[in-house]
Amino acid sequence: MIYRLEDTSKVRDIFAGWEDTCVWSCLQKVMGTILVTDPEEPKSAMAYVGCFAFCTGEPDRELLLGKPEGFFILVPENEAWCAAIEACFPDAKRATRYAIRKGTKFDRAVLTKYLETLPDGYELRRIDGELYDLCLTDPETASFVACFESKEQFLDLGRGFVILKDGRIVSGASSYSRYLEGIEVEVDTVKEERQKGLARICCAALILQCLSEGLYPSWDAHNPISVHLAETLGYEFSHEYPAYEVELACRTH
Repeated sequence: MIYRLEDTSKVRDIFAGWEDTCVWSCLQKVMGTILVTDPEEPKSAMAYVGCFAFCTGEPDRELLLGKPEGFFILVPENEAWCAAIEACFPDAKRATRYAIRKGTKFDRAVLTKYLETLPDGYELRRIDGELYDLCLTDPETASFVACFESKEQFLDLGRGFVILKDGRIVSGASSYSRYLEGIEVEVDTVKEERQKGLARICCAALILQCLSEGLYPSWDAHNPISVHLAETLGYEFSHEYPAYEVELACRTH
């Protein structure tokens, strides 16, 4: 049986060493959910935020097969979890993700200069209630706010900036998730507006906002392009790690 863990202190030891801020969000009970099969003395756990699930402790087939419905990116702690995921979800797509070092010392002057490169005809704005609603009207921009339970929660805990052209959001950088000390950055640009430096402008604005509030803008990259963008902003690459893209329909019993 799968349980939603209320006392997250029971899994702090088995999540020790994780540097992913989505895990921190769950442990701190800011957002997300931790699932276990033993709520009293858990030996394994999965931390869920958005479409990400982080697997730790002893590999647990029941826990994997009991994941919520829909698409998820499963992040295994080690190769034993990789084997368990592949056994439970033989059609899962194994992917490589790219961890970015924490503790970046940003150059505010450089980031401010990026804001000055906004092309004519484009408008940079912080995400407010109106833009929150606008983000949700387009699948390409919904991820900027979708992990938060409500508009009120996003406006309280979330941070984000978007660029508009003719009233449409064409690029943005926002908090995919929030933990006590900072945010996890989500960034994207609609396909036809890429290669114009828009994402870099949004990220610069978001990072500067975080710095002004004493928050850390954590970055995790899903491809080398994202790594390169991060490096232009001052981040440093750390290491590659595996992840699995899983649909519920590809499970096996």
